[in-house]
Amino acid sequence: MAVAPTVARDRPATQLPVPESGVIGVTDAYLAPEFWVSKLSAPDKVLMPRAAIDARNARLLRDDASMHDLSALPAMLPRAQVAGWIDGLASPPAKPLWDEAGKPVPKATLDAIVANRAIDAIPANQPTRYGMAVERAALRTFPTLLRVFSRDDDTDIDRFQESALFPGDPVVIAHASADGQWLFVVSPRYAAWVEAKAIAEGDKATVLAYSQRMPYRIVTGAKPRTVFTREAPRVSELQLDMGTRVPLANVAADKPVNGQHPYSSWVLDLPVRDGDGRLGFAPALLQKNAESSADYLPLTHANILRQAFKFLGERYGWGHSYNGRDCSGFVSDVYRSMGVQMPRNTSAQAISPVFTRTHFEPGDSRDKRMAAVRAMQVGDLVYIPGHVMMYIGNIDGMPYVIHDTNGGSFLGADGEMRSMHLNAVSVTPLLPLRFNKDNDYVDRITNIVRVAKDSP
Repeated sequence: MAVAPTVARDRPATQLPVPESGVIGVTDAYLAPEFWVSKLSAPDKVLMPRAAIDARNARLLRDDASMHDLSALPAMLPRAQVAGWIDGLASPPAKPLWDEAGKPVPKATLDAIVANRAIDAIPANQPTRYGMAVERAALRTFPTLLRVFSRDDDTDIDRFQESALFPGDPVVIAHASADGQWLFVVSPRYAAWVEAKAIAEGDKATVLAYSQRMPYRIVTGAKPRTVFTREAPRVSELQLDMGTRVPLANVAADKPVNGQHPYSSWVLDLPVRDGDGRLGFAPALLQKNAESSADYLPLTHANILRQAFKFLGERYGWGHSYNGRDCSGFVSDVYRSMGVQMPRNTSAQAISPVFTRTHFEPGDSRDKRMAAVRAMQVGDLVYIPGHVMMYIGNIDGMPYVIHDTNGGSFLGADGEMRSMHLNAVSVTPLLPLRFNKDNDYVDRITNIVRVAKDSP
């Protein structure tokens, strides 16, 4: 059933000012997290205690079909399971694709990439091997670095880019490409191809224990880097994204680390890949003035806002490309800094059985949708097909969101569509955002998820 075009009851979208920036309804004051924190009555109230978050994370791993419990995998992997992971990620390309130069990718090139998966070489049974990411690494649809696009004028949405691994992420190594340059790995949140040089193989106990080692630091900044060191290039200026947990190295406090005194830095114990591809560990320095914490931040409305705004202005990166993140990666990295684990993609986040959610069918009334919008709390996630936004508060009855978006359009006073070309983590009012002239984002909401509350 078609949904009739409407505007917000509380405040028509056409009444919002459009400043010189062209971003409707947004002034510079709205770009500071404290503006939104100041509107809260209890900004520092803990919304879920650590024990409840940990218990829910365990349920997520157990009950959410999009997640993978690496510790529960059998000692031997049958061919059907490995082939199912690889085939389930993507079918061979059936539609035309273009490269970064805007030229069609030849069918022979695509056929060679697909063949590089070497599915016929998967053994009937194989021992389950474990490994760890030693750097931020792209997870790819196929074993190739070739960036491909659905249109000849689009060089942002790489259709072979899936997600990313972060230093210390555990994986199961399920298969290798024919050329030996790629591994198909299964991480807790995703299964895809990664360059072999980014993975170090280790025994199961060592790999799985890394994320439990103490003491540790939680990265709370957007993406700080380790200190430059020529003595240890493998851990020099390594990007550590928000929410990454890294154990501290057991080193003397008064001895140099990588050529410098460590008193002004945290000494991290980072995974490295030895010459034979095996897992090792090496100390690396993270400056103490970089944003990190001895534990996960408390789950509060104030922390949700402050963490989200640390990404404001970061370029949109489909599948965690551009050393950034996309809409679902953005919200999951924000919540990860408070110890909350989430599925990788919007399709899984929106329906995960462990989160409290309000679901909408296409035929649900505008009144039902707007009632749910008005009942939102800071940090609630608003899902529409292919996108997620985080609610940050109201101004004169107008709900505002922060989201990592590659688009953003609204109706101008003349009734014509206006594109804001945001392509970044952005603050916008919710109600003016539109798919087209006839449908706004509210019309297309599929789910509203309250992450900061346990499921019933």
